[in-house]
Amino acid sequence: MHFSGSRDKRVPLSIQLSSMNVAALVSGGVDSSVVVHQLKEMGHDPVIFYIQIGMEDEEGYIDCPSEEDIEMVSFIAKRYGCQFEVVSLHEEYWDTVVQYTIDSVKRGLTPNPDMMCNKLIKFGVFEERWGHQFDKIATGHYATTAERDGRAWLSTAKDKVKDQTYFLGQLNRVQVAKLMFPIGHLLKSEVRAIAAREKLPSAQRKDSQGICFLGKVNYNDFIERYLGKKEGLIVELETGNILGKHQGFWFHTIGQRKGLGLSGGPWFVIKKDVNRNIVYVSKGYDTKQQYGEIVDLQGFHFITMDPWGEFDGEKEVTFKIRHTPEFTKGRLSRVGDLYRLHSSEPQQGIASGQFGVVYDNDARLCIGSGVIV
Repeated sequence: MHFSGSRDKRVPLSIQLSSMNVAALVSGGVDSSVVVHQLKEMGHDPVIFYIQIGMEDEEGYIDCPSEEDIEMVSFIAKRYGCQFEVVSLHEEYWDTVVQYTIDSVKRGLTPNPDMMCNKLIKFGVFEERWGHQFDKIATGHYATTAERDGRAWLSTAKDKVKDQTYFLGQLNRVQVAKLMFPIGHLLKSEVRAIAAREKLPSAQRKDSQGICFLGKVNYNDFIERYLGKKEGLIVELETGNILGKHQGFWFHTIGQRKGLGLSGGPWFVIKKDVNRNIVYVSKGYDTKQQYGEIVDLQGFHFITMDPWGEFDGEKEVTFKIRHTPEFTKGRLSRVGDLYRLHSSEPQQGIASGQFGVVYDNDARLCIGSGVIV
């Protein structure tokens, strides 16, 4: 049975929990396909869910193609004898993640729709409607959980290059305690090897590189559809020289190097004047204006708890200000309502609106996150 339709809030009646208590969120890629295999090896009989979260407005402008994905997931379900449900969260996705993205870009900020998708949709609305029936929700994220003093902590994956805890940095302790990451202890190469050995059709499927809600839709096309174009100046930060023109500051992000259409580079976007629609750039790799050693975070959110109890002074931590394999050493302190990261090395492209995610000093436990200001 397939359950779809964003306005229908019913729970699939066919779900029987007597012999299963794990929900597996499967997208059709190699990672989530191997999750099902791993769960069966562990003795679980998961119910497989495919969440349709393709972006779609009231005119049906964008509806991310999901037929191939659903076919792939259906094959996996039949192969392992699992119940399979398709649930649609288009409407909820538009109201939360997509609207957040549009509003952020309009204000000149750098949004992170993937992070908000995890927080609000996959482990938010889905959990409220369907996940509450299950003991655990399993996903194909490269992450792990660790137990400390009876509490579940989000922890980094074995594969440091593929580690996805950055995108989970806005989850709360209840969500983390419910999650299972069956491939978090594996390298990507090991996951593909399992898929090949088991002859899963997704074994050679390329990893998705698109933004969560956009699927195969071009990001600039999406931005243009909702914010249009407005010609403005590209100005060299140090000299004030006009170097060229752009079609709207919202098409450009802090730290951006490609797509500026300027010769004699490399040029980097350093800042944006939202009111005057000006994009300021600087040339070279080591320009001082590109870098900073202080990162201020507002609305800081501890995932499980404050590991230091009553926060005071400075704490040695590691952190990321974007999804990269590398962790940066630093110190975390509190300044009024802000949490301040003092980086051990200059950081390039510190972008307002993006998230800073903080880890313990060993880059193992994910402590929390805040929005860069």
